[in-house]
Amino acid sequence: MGTEQNTLQNMNQGATVVITHRVKNGQQDSYDEWLEEIGPLCRASRGHLDWHIVRPLPGLSETYTIIIRFDTVDNLQAWMNSESRRHLIEKVRPLLAGDDDFFVRSGLDFWFAPQGARAKVPVRWKQYLVTWSAIFPLASCVPLVVIPLLRRLGIPPLPYLDTLVVSGVIVFLMVYLVMPRYTRLVQRWLFR
Repeated sequence: MGTEQNTLQNMNQGATVVITHRVKNGQQDSYDEWLEEIGPLCRASRGHLDWHIVRPLPGLSETYTIIIRFDTVDNLQAWMNSESRRHLIEKVRPLLAGDDDFFVRSGLDFWFAPQGARAKVPVRWKQYLVTWSAIFPLASCVPLVVIPLLRRLGIPPLPYLDTLVVSGVIVFLMVYLVMPRYTRLVQRWLFR
């Protein structure tokens, strides 16, 4: 597969930007107000899918991490290079203890820790426990729903096809429903 095809495939898989901001002591309230200003502009941008903020934990971190997903790399880059964002980054600079650090990944690359990332990453054993504790109930329950549904649709029992469909449903649930909410729920423990 050529470079042009790889680029086109990545553009169609979506793109994620992870932004990290270290906020100066005493400026957290002003920074939160700034987030309230930039958030609606970002969410109104073409191709925006979702936006998550991981706030610093008192005594454990000083860094805000903002994760923004877009449907294509082009739409993400249009937002990142927009005049609105550029203006608001200049506005927030006096509140920051560092720079506007970010990295962009396409497709599912954002699941893996990028080289040179400055955001704090949980230790691997905690990542393992969180992932396992999310997958186990899905792996136990999804087949109980999906397999009978496949039979009702008249699809004969084919182990590889059953596994393909069940695993696809589990991955979909993990990516779009379970992990974004679950990691927020256990974030204090995860980053401790």
